Amino acid sequence: MNQWFPEMKGSLGFGCMRLKMNGENVDYGVFSQMVDTFLENGFNYFDTARIYLDGKSEIALRDCLTSRYPRESYVLTDKLSMNCFQCKEDIEPFLDSQLQACGVDYFDFYLMHAQSSRNYDQYRNACAYEEALRFKEMGKIRHLGISFHDNAEVLDQILTENPAVEVVQLQFNYVDYEDARVQSRLCYEVCVKHGKPVMVMEPVKGGHLVNMPDVAGEVLDDLQGGSRASYALRFAASFPNVIMVLSGMGNMDMMRDNIAVMKDPVPLNDREMEAVQRVASIFHGEEQIPCTGCRYCVDGCPQQIPIPDIFAAVNEAKKTGEKADLSKLSGGTASQCVRCWQCQEICPQFLPICSLLRKIAEA
Repeated sequence: MNQWFPEMKGSLGFGCMRLKMNGENVDYGVFSQMVDTFLENGFNYFDTARIYLDGKSEIALRDCLTSRYPRESYVLTDKLSMNCFQCKEDIEPFLDSQLQACGVDYFDFYLMHAQSSRNYDQYRNACAYEEALRFKEMGKIRHLGISFHDNAEVLDQILTENPAVEVVQLQFNYVDYEDARVQSRLCYEVCVKHGKPVMVMEPVKGGHLVNMPDVAGEVLDDLQGGSRASYALRFAASFPNVIMVLSGMGNMDMMRDNIAVMKDPVPLNDREMEAVQRVASIFHGEEQIPCTGCRYCVDGCPQQIPIPDIFAAVNEAKKTGEKADLSKLSGGTASQCVRCWQCQEICPQFLPICSLLRKIAEA
């Protein structure tokens, strides 16, 4: 049983940002089957946000989970995203719209979304943390937390100023563990310092720790001890303050593999730890663009440039040594970037997107 939150079952969470799509809509048949399998195997934590899949993630959870199962059988998390409010008065109507979209009367967890030095003032000026505590008193949420993308110093400031925060969702994986930009280890240590449990996001780094360069993949494949994803999940789950590892499972094969690993996760042994450290070194030496495909950058782009798709194509081309074929991508081209900087202001990875697009256009 989870010592912090007994309502949580198991240490695997279902992240609903990368659901299988059928055209423009969520594939309800596949998603319903995945929900059933997830619950049948003893897990119950689901994570969403209004900005996931243009609001379709929340509605899919209503249609495939909350309308089909008793409220006490699942734990549901939603988030207050920066582009969904401007002032204090916007926040409660927005929360109410999320509750309605998800088909529930309360959220088990409500997170201040993607907190960083770039947006924290917006939340502070709108008294968002205070509003969330008021919602807790009203019974609209059970627990207050944050998801976080910045350095350890900023995290320490936020947790110091908001001691009522109960949980922190961190980007945490073996490639980002010692990364100077992401600072997974340092941020985890700040959480330990403040006595806050950690829920891990991006344990496989947006799929990069599965679909990796051949030279890196062979290091893990030679272990013959499980899937590439299994090493990433087990790494994240092995830290004592980690209570949940979120996985953005898009199909049943991913779910079956994740469930098999996380039903009774075993910490990496010395040989496996050495292998993932070698893989991390390879990643840090590669010129891959560390985009996790969250697509936060896409909605605000005035040129409708499919930024994550361009980066994915360029990364794949670097793996194969071939020239990236961008001709089949829909939307604007890299050369059409007008450098409005909206994408860089919202990117959780702090990527220099406009500069990268310019280099890709020149190439």
